[in-house]
Amino acid sequence: MGLKQKLEQDLKEALRNKDEPRKTTLRLALASIHNAEIAKGEELDDSGVLGVLSKEAKQRRESAAQFAEGGRGDLVTQEEDELSILMEYLPAQSSEEEIEAQARAVIAEVGATSMAQMGDVMRVLMPQLKGKADGQVVSAMVQAILSERA
Repeated sequence: MGLKQKLEQDLKEALRNKDEPRKTTLRLALASIHNAEIAKGEELDDSGVLGVLSKEAKQRRESAAQFAEGGRGDLVTQEEDELSILMEYLPAQSSEEEIEAQARAVIAEVGATSMAQMGDVMRVLMPQLKGKADGQVVSAMVQAILSERA
């Protein structure tokens, strides 16, 4: 069973169980997947669905941070609840040590010695970490490693 089918099946279960937060989150995720499929012009595979779910999770993290700044604890809790539901469908997140190890390996593979080659490193590294790590964290890690080589 594909990831999209699992989401649809879990939505049906949430409807039966009258689980409002899960129902709402899954509906929004499936709507985003549907919109991405329309934009692409074809059905997404599991990798594409994973990309959409990662984007949705990132959106929830950013919204929670903004609501926290605005003193809206109720909305922070709602966003965090939705994030935890989405995280059930994403692969386990890589630790900073794992990201650093992979980044160092790719930097060595590409032969990068300066910040000017960061794009080359990120082009190889991001597909390896898709869905497993936030792009901003990976970017900061690569910048730190490349700046210590300079």
